[in-house]
Amino acid sequence: MLIPVDQLVGQLPPRGAARGTAWRRVQSAPLMKGLVKKLSDADDPGSFSNRMRGRRFALFERLVAPLGRPLKILDIGGTNAFWEMRRWAGLDDVSVTLVNLHPEPQRHANIFPTAGDATNLPQYADGSFDVAFSNSVIEHLFTFENQLKMAREVRRVGRHYWVQTPNYWFPMEPHFQVPGWQWMPRWLRVQILRRCACGRRGPIPDPTAARRSIEEVHLLTRRQMRRLFPDAQLYPERFAGLVKSWIAWG
Repeated sequence: MLIPVDQLVGQLPPRGAARGTAWRRVQSAPLMKGLVKKLSDADDPGSFSNRMRGRRFALFERLVAPLGRPLKILDIGGTNAFWEMRRWAGLDDVSVTLVNLHPEPQRHANIFPTAGDATNLPQYADGSFDVAFSNSVIEHLFTFENQLKMAREVRRVGRHYWVQTPNYWFPMEPHFQVPGWQWMPRWLRVQILRRCACGRRGPIPDPTAARRSIEEVHLLTRRQMRRLFPDAQLYPERFAGLVKSWIAWG
């Protein structure tokens, strides 16, 4: 039986009571926390998320193998931990420049954290990297206009590029970890996030902050990825027969 969304919101716990409700007790139960961590923890080598990343990176290694070494990579939105997990930190024939709004400290001789904006990278000349790389970042730019700007910079600074992003049509939304989250009306998502923990976000009682957290994530369809990267080969990353994410290799 379908429940009208206004009734669903009426059944949510009051914002101020979130911590004391059965909902919060379930969210904090060890079994639930352990399951969520096992599935989505990027720092856990055994998590589902990292197993998928491992499979994805194996494809990346096959694609860049013909480029030879040394290999110069610009990782937009990347981290030290990602390259450590992939065992590329410390390699003497690969250099990785990380670009983030707030750079991490440098931990490895071949990984160089820098400050920059994914949508505007004037500090790098055209084709100055063998590969422009980005993993699960382009969906965090709020608008398709910003995603177009990032795509143009990726294609400009890299002689080759690799961009991965979750698929809009995959039923489990990866950031808020609620099935069908991206297909719900925005007002309903705001009301839920104000009251409940969704993945690693929330509860966020302030409506403006909750709305901004939701609007930050703009998942992409295959058609939109083709528009962003018209010269790329698109690789579907599948789980249970469904396309979980798209990879653009150009």
